[in-house]
Amino acid sequence: MSERDPTDEAWYDEELARVTIGEVKPLDGRIEIAEYDARWPLLYGLEESRIRAALGNRVVLIEHAGSTSVPGLPAKPVIDILLEVRSSAREEEYVPALEAVGYTLRIREPDWFEHRLFKGPDTNVNLHVFSEGCEEVGKMLAFRDRLRESAADRELYAATKRELAARDWKHVQQYADAKAEVVREILARAD
Repeated sequence: MSERDPTDEAWYDEELARVTIGEVKPLDGRIEIAEYDARWPLLYGLEESRIRAALGNRVVLIEHAGSTSVPGLPAKPVIDILLEVRSSAREEEYVPALEAVGYTLRIREPDWFEHRLFKGPDTNVNLHVFSEGCEEVGKMLAFRDRLRESAADRELYAATKRELAARDWKHVQQYADAKAEVVREILARAD
C-alpha cells in the first residue's frame, strides 16, 4: 500500500478494491488489541511447518513478524508471517502449493514490492510473500528486532496501537497506515 492519509476512506475503498482478490471486507467493529499470548509463537511454528511442507526448497526465508512475534507486546491476534520466495510475481511457482494446504490469496500488490498476502486455513494468519532480497523484509525484521530489544520502543508502540485501535476505521489498512510515523521513528533507532 502507498502511504496515504489514513482518514481518506474513498482512497482506501478504491485502492483496496484494486488489490484485493475477492470481496473487500470492511471492519465490523473496532480493532481488537489483545495482551501478549504465549501461544502465538507456537501457532507460528505450526504454520511454518505447513508452509515448509507445501513449498519445500522454494522457501528462501520464513520468519514470524509483526507484533505477535514480540514477547510482551499487545497485538491484534493475527499471526504475521514473512515468506520470501525467488520471485513473488511468479505465482505459478508457489500459489497452487499454498492453496492446496488451505491458504487463500487475498491481496496482490504488483506496485508495492510485488507483495502478496494470503489468509491462513484455520489460524488467523497474514502470510506476506515477497521476492528474495526484498528491502521491505529487512525493514520488517529490523522493526521486530528493535521491539524485542527495547522496552521503551515496545511501550511507545503499544501505546500508539492502543490509541489508534480506539478510533473508528473502515478498513484495517487505515489503522496500519496510521502507525507509519511511529514505525519510522522506531526504525530510525534500529539502524
